[in-house]
Amino acid sequence: MEATARSLELRSIAQEVADALPPAVVEVVLTGSVSRGVADDVSDIEMLVVTRDEPDLEECFSLAASAGLSDLGTWGQQGVPTKRVSGNRDGAALELVWWSHAHAESAVDAIFEGDTSATADALAHGVALRTSGLLEQWQRRLRDYPEELARARIEDAALTWGGFSAAGLLTIVRPGERLALLERMVDDATRVLRIVFALNRVWQPTTKRLADRVAELPRKPERLAERIGEALTEPDPRRALLVMTELQAETVALAPDGPNINRARTWLGDALELLRDARG
Repeated sequence: MEATARSLELRSIAQEVADALPPAVVEVVLTGSVSRGVADDVSDIEMLVVTRDEPDLEECFSLAASAGLSDLGTWGQQGVPTKRVSGNRDGAALELVWWSHAHAESAVDAIFEGDTSATADALAHGVALRTSGLLEQWQRRLRDYPEELARARIEDAALTWGGFSAAGLLTIVRPGERLALLERMVDDATRVLRIVFALNRVWQPTTKRLADRVAELPRKPERLAERIGEALTEPDPRRALLVMTELQAETVALAPDGPNINRARTWLGDALELLRDARG
């Protein structure tokens, strides 16, 4: 797919930032929508900046300023090993995540040890703006999604679907329990996606642009993204929970046998029967 005009514009700004950083920065990786070529008018620039040694936050701010960023700020939890600096340049918003080389290697190792963050997807689709060969090495490793890792992620994702009476679900469809219902459904939707991406041996991305990200996956329930949206916006609590539970049941039907998956199939079947009876 051809990159959008906005992607090309933002990539040019990102390259100027990367070029302005000192030699102590050994790798600069463009990530997010800009690296995938799908940026639009509200997209920002996301970059991973890898330094030889562990930088402190003050140093990260100083380097960002020297690279032309203004209105500097930060977000999220700071400290070892991740530093975060945000800012603006040429009318674009930027988010720079700073890692030491040692931590970057540990983060890649952690992917294969069960880390479920979006790090793998970000690196797999990353674009090197400055490189010492690290991104190429990481992407080579990420071409292989081990079957045993996929099975472990699937089993872990199914962990909460069972172990208590299916009738317990009715406590979150009572009047006034919308927050509890949404909390449960968001968690269920996240677990569905974890299973689907693992089934397809694709590193899981964030949930942004979900419809596009799941469109090419061969193994998935029909209308996956659309049904998640329907469940989360359906005003009738019972109907919302039924839509989500049907999606969960179809997902575990696609998964390989395992203790948690097998338990989930039975439990979700009971839950569906209960919810359908409750609707009359």
